[in-house]
Amino acid sequence: MSADALPMVVPAPDLPARVRIHEVGPRDGLQNERASVPTEVKAEFIRRLADAGLTTIEATSFVHPAWVPQLADAEQLFPMVRDLPVDLPVLVPNARGLDRALSLGASRLAVFASATESFAKANLNRTVDEALAVFAPVVARAKEAGAHVRGYLSMCFGDPWEGAVSVHQVVRVCRALLDMGCDELSLGDTIGVATPGHVLELLSALNEQRVPTAALGVHFHDTYGQALANTLAALQHGVTTVDASAGGLGGCPYAKSATGNLATEDLVWMLRGLGIDTGVDLGRLTATSEWMADRLGRPSPSRTLRALSHKEQ
Repeated sequence: MSADALPMVVPAPDLPARVRIHEVGPRDGLQNERASVPTEVKAEFIRRLADAGLTTIEATSFVHPAWVPQLADAEQLFPMVRDLPVDLPVLVPNARGLDRALSLGASRLAVFASATESFAKANLNRTVDEALAVFAPVVARAKEAGAHVRGYLSMCFGDPWEGAVSVHQVVRVCRALLDMGCDELSLGDTIGVATPGHVLELLSALNEQRVPTAALGVHFHDTYGQALANTLAALQHGVTTVDASAGGLGGCPYAKSATGNLATEDLVWMLRGLGIDTGVDLGRLTATSEWMADRLGRPSPSRTLRALSHKEQ
């Protein structure tokens, strides 16, 4: 990649020196793909992402195959990549999923909760508190096994059925996940309606209830073009973990015209311009996303990837 294809570095005050990107493309990005992606392609995708410098790559989900057919090959995929020198979190929805993951040597696990009753019912077929009751023994057993546990929390900023979500409601569920033993929380803007002020309000409210910023990551969708603005607000608050998906893969089936996850390339471009270290090679990353887009048979929605591809033509 030529020097003119990189942003000018102009640091801004009071931002972290380094950000850890939690890459979700292989799991969250691919899970809604209708056409089956071969296991070998998924494994190569993960290898290429690791080669690009990403150190946390969410590999797959140990859900029942009937729920997410695209990830039915978790048992076959994970052994193909588990020896890579990176962290490979996997999603576990219940005790059975935990058993499957632990039996293959997974040491970084994630559970998926909801901040709202409507989404908990639609996605988990339980109330919020019933879902938390299911997760508690799963998290406890994972911790006993020495695993790191991430708690995903969806609908933190808005819900397609309930509309605006109370900050206090989100804080309550976050506190419950930490109290049951989660090491880290990912705050999900599942339908992409958050704006920077809302992000700062939630982060401040969490701190007031003894939820440390160091335990928080953010997961923004770009439905209304706010993902990078919201990420910058989170960085200004001190957050240093940001979820993103290579090539902008993935989306939310509940949001009309949703453009999906924040593209890792777009995030890296902004962070590089701010002088924030990520350890990611942007050239290798964009090449990987282009490679995956070719396998999926459609162009990537990442603006940075499209811009860089145009420069090279």
